[in-house]
Amino acid sequence: MEHPKYAVYVLYSLKDQMFYIGYTSNFERRMQEHAEGKSLSTAPRRPFIPILCEYYYAKSDALRRELYFKTTAGKRVLRLMLHDSLKEVSALNTGKA
Repeated sequence: MEHPKYAVYVLYSLKDQMFYIGYTSNFERRMQEHAEGKSLSTAPRRPFIPILCEYYYAKSDALRRELYFKTTAGKRVLRLMLHDSLKEVSALNTGKA
């Protein structure tokens, strides 16, 4: 079976402790672009940690999920879903791990 093509991803900025939520059909290429500062919206907020990635077969499903995560309610759900992961990332970032 073919792997789903469309990815919704959440990056966590170690600089400002905020999320960046995006959509792509090539996750690895997109992560490289973010890491190299080729994305104007994320370059000044680097470094990032990819904290969540969901794959979808249908582009429309991925775009709908991306839009939801960008809402206030969606960001609240992300913080609840990723509570423990965010604590671990924070500890790594402050050297307390």
